Amino acid sequence: MASSIIEEDLTIEGDLNSSAGGIEVKGRVVGDVRAETITVQIGGSVDGALSANKIVIEGKQKGSLKCDNLKIASSAQIQADVSAKTMATESGARVVGKVNIAGGQQGMPDGKIG
Repeated sequence: MASSIIEEDLTIEGDLNSSAGGIEVKGRVVGDVRAETITVQIGGSVDGALSANKIVIEGKQKGSLKCDNLKIASSAQIQADVSAKTMATESGARVVGKVNIAGGQQGMPDGKIG
């Protein structure tokens, strides 16, 4: 899986879509980002919605987050409504907004949810 990198000195205004790859943001994106994986590095920022299977936030994000697997680093600053199946947050991370974690619900052998 190839990754596209938005370098530190780059600002992109507009939506970014990657159907099968990842997007790594070291610079600034003003717009929505959709990809298989998204990483917002320390020093990177996104003003817009993020949607991916896996999202890692080390920098700043403002908008909304929707993913299966979310990791929030201690350096993260997030102002967003968050919807994820699983979330790991390091101590010191700042999150402002609604957080909805669905969890990985497993069915019981008889078909009932435990």
